[in-house]
Amino acid sequence: MSALWRLSWPSVNLLISDSEGNYSVSEVNTQKYGRVGVLYGGNSAEREISLKSGAAVQSALEGQGVYCVGIDIGKNSIVELQAAELDRAFIALHGPGGEDGKIQAVLEYLEIPFTGSRVQASAIAMDKLRTKQLWQAMGVSTPDFAVLDDDTDWAAVIERLGGDVMVKPAHEGSSIGMSRVNTASALHRAYQLAAEYDGLVIAEKLIVGAEYTVAILGDRALPPIKLETGHTFYDFEAKYVTGDTQYICPCGLSDEQVETLQSLALNAFQSIGCRGWGRVDVMADANGNFYMLEVNTVPGMTEHSLVPMAGKAKGLNFSELTLAILEETLAG
Repeated sequence: MSALWRLSWPSVNLLISDSEGNYSVSEVNTQKYGRVGVLYGGNSAEREISLKSGAAVQSALEGQGVYCVGIDIGKNSIVELQAAELDRAFIALHGPGGEDGKIQAVLEYLEIPFTGSRVQASAIAMDKLRTKQLWQAMGVSTPDFAVLDDDTDWAAVIERLGGDVMVKPAHEGSSIGMSRVNTASALHRAYQLAAEYDGLVIAEKLIVGAEYTVAILGDRALPPIKLETGHTFYDFEAKYVTGDTQYICPCGLSDEQVETLQSLALNAFQSIGCRGWGRVDVMADANGNFYMLEVNTVPGMTEHSLVPMAGKAKGLNFSELTLAILEETLAG
């Protein structure tokens, strides 16, 4: 984004003029946060969602008087980040390249504080297999699973995992490449589909029951959201296309159950080293037992995304939530 800045201090507000118009910059917020880069786009399968998240975040921060520059991350990202002379970065990149530790490593090398989890935790959370292996070792409840490859005994996997399974690429988000199946032949086809997106594919025992998501902000869990969809599972279409998914908050659980769910989600988040903000996806079985599915370290950030819904339930509007996430970069 090209821009001209009028930075004479003694006024309270500064005027930034750019290709998208003018907006006022708060002297207080500029001194506090400096020049903030909103990183979005990238080259993953989730690029279009990231573009929307980035635009929403940048607009919200500008509305709070934060001095922003938007950067669509591409092949020359290191050069672009150096040239931008950022004081800190708000990462709104989804999927590989944005959530897997790569951009986090670049920012750490350039000594630019950034939102969300550090390199190692980002890489672990992006890898569903490694996350589940760590959770199992630490006693965090998560569905049983199997790693799939071309030589898998498909019938044996279906039998061992209880007859119904979810097939997932290990490093994709937004339910891309996922399938729900219950036969050996369908499992083989689902593996082939998932393998188009990722060289590592897992099958996970299907937990039949209610689905929840718990947003994390700092060291606290926000109100859980219950997801209800007419699809066979909460897939890409249900998330972004059809508009018929119901998001229920308050989620209908008792206060005690909500507290338990929040505690389990926060523990699952922190157990793999995550920090700052994120979202934990959870299933509950018919007996009310909770199972951790995965951690999203850079969840969607549009007005209709799940973390903003949870923030609203906690009394934070979108702009306040965005600023609170940025505030976490000051903690070091």
